[in-house]
Amino acid sequence: MPDYLSLLILFGVGLLAGFINVNAGGGSTLTLPTLIFLGLDSALANGTNRVAIFIQNISAVYSFKKEKYEQFNISLKLSLLTLPGAVIGALLAVKLSDAIFQKILGVIMIGIIISMIIPQKKILDSQHNNKKIPLSAYFAMFGIGFYGGFIQVGVGFILMAALQRLMKLNLIYVNMHKVFIVFIYTIPAMLIFIFTKNVNWLLSLVLAAGNAAGAWWAVKFSVKKGEKVIKIVLIVAVLTMSLKLLGVF
Repeated sequence: MPDYLSLLILFGVGLLAGFINVNAGGGSTLTLPTLIFLGLDSALANGTNRVAIFIQNISAVYSFKKEKYEQFNISLKLSLLTLPGAVIGALLAVKLSDAIFQKILGVIMIGIIISMIIPQKKILDSQHNNKKIPLSAYFAMFGIGFYGGFIQVGVGFILMAALQRLMKLNLIYVNMHKVFIVFIYTIPAMLIFIFTKNVNWLLSLVLAAGNAAGAWWAVKFSVKKGEKVIKIVLIVAVLTMSLKLLGVF
């Protein structure tokens, strides 16, 4: 069993990861290596992290609701589209081998940064209630669900890019939908890891407490600071993660 200092460090990592996951993505690049450092193999670390992500997003969804940012009907429709992919991805993840894919992901992250820097048409007002889901989003959600179920790391970046580009949403609403979608597709993925005995419950609950607290704080920050600050956080997080995946540091 890890000592109390290790658990305290894990809680702190979860706090930071929860904040990053809500406002951008890539928090799992902190939590997964930490769990592996504490002695878990990759599958066990992956499953342990899913429990924390599940609880983190319950906290985030509730916090967005308290701030009166919710479109649960749209969020649920988008979430259901991710479920088939999430189940397939999680079934593959129990025998995960992702070294090559991480390199590819690093290139994708750079592409996301470029797409965010290129000028685009004005994003809809943050109070706009966009109820239209374009056909392209149906295909995108399946792929995102697969990747999220498979490895999770960096899925927030891809999900944010898809929601912003395909549905033309303000970043506050993008984050609101994102945490709901991840919450829903994490359920079957998490259950697969649980049934295959790939969860360390002590570490998952400590990490989940940190993630949930960080997520709650992140929503308050997101709503208060607005889209411009979120975009800065997102670009910094994406760049850091992509450089790490490409082996620059």
